[in-house]
Amino acid sequence: MTQSWLAPDHPDAVAGGEPRLPKPPGVFRRFWARHPRLTDGLIAGVYGVPTIVSVIITALQYGLPLWLTLLQLAVVLGAAAAMLLVRRTRPWLVLALGWLACLVSAASGSLEILAILIALYALAVYASTRAAWIGFGVSVAVGAMGSYLATWLRDTLIVEPFDFEPLGSSIAFGLFMLIATLIGVTVGNRRRYLDALIARAHDLARERDQQAELAAAQERSRIAREMHDIVSHGLTVMITLAEGSAATAGRDPERAADAMRHVADAGRDALGEMRRMLGVLTGPAGAAADRSPQPDVAAVPALVDGFREAGLPVRLTTSGAAVTEHTLQLTVYRVVQEGLTNALRHATGAQHVDVRIERRDDDVVVTVEDDARHTAPQMVGAGRGLAGLRERVALYGGTVEAEPLPGGGWRLRVTLHAASDRIEEDA
Repeated sequence: MTQSWLAPDHPDAVAGGEPRLPKPPGVFRRFWARHPRLTDGLIAGVYGVPTIVSVIITALQYGLPLWLTLLQLAVVLGAAAAMLLVRRTRPWLVLALGWLACLVSAASGSLEILAILIALYALAVYASTRAAWIGFGVSVAVGAMGSYLATWLRDTLIVEPFDFEPLGSSIAFGLFMLIATLIGVTVGNRRRYLDALIARAHDLARERDQQAELAAAQERSRIAREMHDIVSHGLTVMITLAEGSAATAGRDPERAADAMRHVADAGRDALGEMRRMLGVLTGPAGAAADRSPQPDVAAVPALVDGFREAGLPVRLTTSGAAVTEHTLQLTVYRVVQEGLTNALRHATGAQHVDVRIERRDDDVVVTVEDDARHTAPQMVGAGRGLAGLRERVALYGGTVEAEPLPGGGWRLRVTLHAASDRIEEDA
């Protein structure tokens, strides 16, 4: 048997934020619940001591056979020991010993049903309602059998201590057993109901913690994507411009100085985006900090101009209705940024880099295509860009296609399902 959530020695709260349970009412109730062995010992004593004394007195007073007296004492001691040790864990064993005590006591002309009553209560509380009613039915049959057995043996034994009528005794014993069973069923059902409520509360607390962990993991993934896009784009542009400046410093100092100014501009832009993100992460909740908005589709032309200044021959083409949903605009911007960053890294000697943003009914298709041979990349990435891009696109149920072109070059095509954006436009 598992320990009940209602047990006073069960922890009120555990790590992970599970709810703290209120103390059960009643000083005496809490005392007995804190000392289950003492409770079982008192019950076993209340049953065993008077019953043993009664058996001995009856045997001495009416001269019962020694073997019958010893058998009754052994059964009573066994039932008392079972009440002390296994009343909560194996109530069926206690009930079986109670049946045996009832049948053995019939030989002396009296019936011992106290052990059966205690066992029926324990069966209803610590097992189940179904088990309690099964035990009640069998106990009624055992009580009736013991009553008729005592009547049948009255002429066999030397003395009949108690003279009773079998049918009436069976009905009376059945009523006592019914009362014990009903009390046990009521207490047991209440106990199981409260255990189920408390177990449900713990399940909800664990589910809350799991949802919080999943939300934290998703947030970490989102932050990682944003950090990659900001750092990768900024550093790629800066590295390319710095290398171009170093190559032209000797023959064209003015052009090299202009390239370094572009390096500074790219660094400031990246630093500004980084500060905005860190401000969101570390700023106090509800603080009205002055932060610039996330980039959108309107910022794509400026993004393309920055890559042109870095030496990438980019051509931007847009068609179809405008994209209005804010998170979708950010996704489109990040797709173009990732595609151009990869082209700047790997498309050495590209003559044309085409960026196309097309609105097709409920879809937005973003294509970044170059004509360079990707055979000797100058900078090798870790592959996080496309992985993060797929995570972004998956939020819209879209697809990502990154593949080489037959005649040389590379194509990145992203399809975003923008039904929600269309609903916003219609509204």
